[in-house]
Amino acid sequence: MKHTISVLLQNKPGVLSRVTGLFSGRGFNIESLCVAETLDPNVSCLTVVSRGDEAIIEQITKQLNKLIDVIKVTEMTADKDFVEREMALIRVKAEAHTRAEVLRVIDIFRGKVVDVSAKSYAVEITGTASKIQAVIDILRPIGIKEIIRTGSIAMCRTAKTK
Repeated sequence: MKHTISVLLQNKPGVLSRVTGLFSGRGFNIESLCVAETLDPNVSCLTVVSRGDEAIIEQITKQLNKLIDVIKVTEMTADKDFVEREMALIRVKAEAHTRAEVLRVIDIFRGKVVDVSAKSYAVEITGTASKIQAVIDILRPIGIKEIIRTGSIAMCRTAKTK
């Protein structure tokens, strides 16, 4: 089962290495990892996607909480309401007979063309992993030249007040 874990940690050298070492040292694979500064430049938010059963994820969470530079660990689970997104930059062939089709596909998925050349478009797609995969599947027959994907980022939704 796929699990998304959000970790607030001190923005200091070596902290990311210790977190990833925790995963590799226990034989757990990291499917995606995104990290960036928060509003506080001394704190970073790390989003890790990994696979495992509940016991494995619980063990990872406990081990993360033991690290000195970790401030808070939040596992995004089905019982928590959260938003998860990913971004992809896709360079796709855009020859005279396919340009309109590529633009229609990108428009349908609310993407953007971010670079144009004589024979290709570079497009940006943001959304869930399944949405990005759907775009890739549709563009593949047209001719994808290159794909660069971010990992997932996630944020808990705020409680709705009535």
